[in-house]
Amino acid sequence: MSGKSGLPARRVILGVCITLFWLTVTTVGIAAEIDEGRVKDIIALLNEKADGFGKTIHDRLAWNELRHRDGSTAIIKSAQRLVTEPIPEQSDDLYLDFSKTGNRTRWQRVAGLRRNRVNTLVIAECLENENCFIETFEDLVGELCKERTWVMPAHDRGLANFNQTTIDIDLGSASLAWSLATADYLLADKLSDKTRRLLRQNLQDRIFGPYENMVEGKREKNWWMTTTNNWNSVCLAGVTGSALAVLDSPVKRAYYITAAEYYSRNFLAGFTPDGYCSEGLGYWNYGFGYYAMLCEMIYQATNGHLDLFDRARQAALFGANIEIINGIYPAFADCSVRAKPSSTLMYYVSRRLGLGLPRWDSIDTRISSGALYQSMMYAFENSASATAEVENPSQLLGIRSWFANAGVLICRPGSDGQCRLGVALKGGHNNEHHNHNDVGSYVVVLGDALLLADPGGEVYTERTFSNRRYESNVLNSFGHPVPMVAKQLQKTGSAAHAEIVKSSFSDDTESLVLDITSAYEVAELKKLQRSFVYRRVGNGSLVVTDEVELSQAKAFGTALITFEKWRILSPERILIGEDKNAIIAQIDAGSSEFKVEAETIKEDLSTPNLPTRIGINLSEPVERASIKVTITPAVEL
Repeated sequence: MSGKSGLPARRVILGVCITLFWLTVTTVGIAAEIDEGRVKDIIALLNEKADGFGKTIHDRLAWNELRHRDGSTAIIKSAQRLVTEPIPEQSDDLYLDFSKTGNRTRWQRVAGLRRNRVNTLVIAECLENENCFIETFEDLVGELCKERTWVMPAHDRGLANFNQTTIDIDLGSASLAWSLATADYLLADKLSDKTRRLLRQNLQDRIFGPYENMVEGKREKNWWMTTTNNWNSVCLAGVTGSALAVLDSPVKRAYYITAAEYYSRNFLAGFTPDGYCSEGLGYWNYGFGYYAMLCEMIYQATNGHLDLFDRARQAALFGANIEIINGIYPAFADCSVRAKPSSTLMYYVSRRLGLGLPRWDSIDTRISSGALYQSMMYAFENSASATAEVENPSQLLGIRSWFANAGVLICRPGSDGQCRLGVALKGGHNNEHHNHNDVGSYVVVLGDALLLADPGGEVYTERTFSNRRYESNVLNSFGHPVPMVAKQLQKTGSAAHAEIVKSSFSDDTESLVLDITSAYEVAELKKLQRSFVYRRVGNGSLVVTDEVELSQAKAFGTALITFEKWRILSPERILIGEDKNAIIAQIDAGSSEFKVEAETIKEDLSTPNLPTRIGINLSEPVERASIKVTITPAVEL
C-alpha cells in the first residue's frame, strides 16, 4: 500500500469531493443502514489514490527481493507455459451443464483453469518486469470479460444471470473481480489503456453498479448481504477489496468501507459467542479467511485506524480450539476428514492476537498460493508480519475446548500421562450452517489415527443444496454415530437439538449428558438421553451410553462410523484399526440381545475409501433399553 498523505492540498480536494458526494446522495438517497456521518469520518483516514494488496510493479526493490524467494521460479515457469497454451474454452453449453445434469464439477474445473491464470501471469510479470506476460494477460482479460456472467452456474439456478435479465454478485464473481482489480493495481500503466478501460467497465457493470443499487435500496439485496455464513464475508471482501484497489475517489472508497463495516457484522453473528463455527473447519478457512482479508484491506486503506479484526477474537480462535490431537480435526458439517486450518490464516491469527502459536507463528508466507489478492496480502508486509514474535509461546490448547453455546466438547489427553486418546463430542441442532443431521455425533482419535469418524461432506451436486439434501446418507443421520429410533433417522430443523442436561469437567474425567429426544419424530418416544464420559487416566477411555424410553415397544439401535479396517473379536467386542493405533468397542446392552450389522455408506466422498456404518441394533423392539459402548485403546489382544 502507498504511504500516508496529510498535505493541506489533499484536504481541499477531499472537501470538494465530500461536497459533491453529499449533493449526489441527497438526490438519490442512501439506505438507512449506511451512516452518512461514518462515511465522512472514514474519508479523512484514506489516501488520495486507491491501493490494493502488495506493491506495484514499479517498486522494483520489493519485487526483486521477492524474486529470490523459493517458489518464484516455479511461478515464472508456469506463466511461460501459459503463454504457449490456449485459454480453455468456457462455452454456453458448459455453463448450462449444471442446469441440465446437476454436475458442478465440469464447469468449475474449466473456470478454475481460466481464472487461476490471473494470479500466475500477473505475479510472473511483476517478478520479471520484462513485458513477457502482458499480452497473454490482456488476452485473458478480454476472454473473461466476454463471459455472459461471472456468476457460477450452481448459483444461477434460474439462469437469470446467464440470460442477462439480472446481475447478481456471488462467490465466483466477487473473487474474480477482486483478482482483476488487484491486477489492475499491480500492473498499472503496464496495461494498455484499452485493457484498463475494459476491465474497469466490467467491474462497474458486474460489481460496483449492482452493489451500490442494493445498498441504496434501488433493487433487492442479494441474500448474502444479510446472511450469517461464509457467503457474507467472501462476497463483501471481494466487492470491497475491488473498490479499494481501483476506485480513486476517497468518498467512494469510504462508502464501501462503511457498508462493509455494517454488513460484515452478519458474518460474525454466525459464530456462537464462544467462537464455534457450525460450518466446519473447511468453511472457517474459507469464510473467516476472507473476513481476515477484508479486515486487513480496510486496515491498510485507513492507515491502521480502522481494525475490524478487533471484534472477531473468539471466531479467530476456532481454528486452534477445534483441534482434537496431533493435527486431526472433527469433520463436522460439510467438511473433509482431512481438513486442517489454513497455515497462512493461522499465521495471521497467531500474530495479530499475539498467541505465539509455534506451529504457525514463524512460517514464511511470502510466496503463497491462492487468488492474486491473497498471495499479495501475505507476500508483502501486513499488520501481522509487522508484529514482533511472542517471547513465551501460547499454551492455547489445554486438555479441553468447551464451546458451551454450541454444545461441542473437545477432550485431549494430559501432557504427563500415557493416554493417547482424544475425542470430539457434538450436541448442537439440525439447522446449522452446512448442516448435517448429527445431534449427538462424536469422533475418536488414537495417536495420529482417526478411528471413529464423522465422515464429513459429500462431493457437491445439484442435490446437495436442494430439498433432496438429506437423501444423502452422509448428510442425514445414517452417516453419523447416533441412534436410530423405530427405524427412523433424525429430523431436520432447529427444533431437533441437544439439550445439555449436565456437564462436568476435571483433570481426570469429562462428562457430558445430552437429551436428544427432540431430534426424532417418533410419537412413542418419551426420552432419549446420550451421555459421554471421557477419562484420560491410564490409557484413556470413552463411554457412550444411550438410554431410551418409549410408550410402545419399537426398534432401537446405535452405530459406529469408521474408515478403518475392523473385525468382530467376540459378540460384545469390536476391534477397529490396526497395530498400535487400534481401539476396542465393548458393547453392553444389559438384558437385551443385539446384533452387529455393517453397511458401506455408498455416497460420493473425496476420501480414498468409503466409510462403514457398524450398526448395533437390538434384536427385539423395546419400551426401555440402554446401550453402552466403552471405547478403549487395544493395548493387549
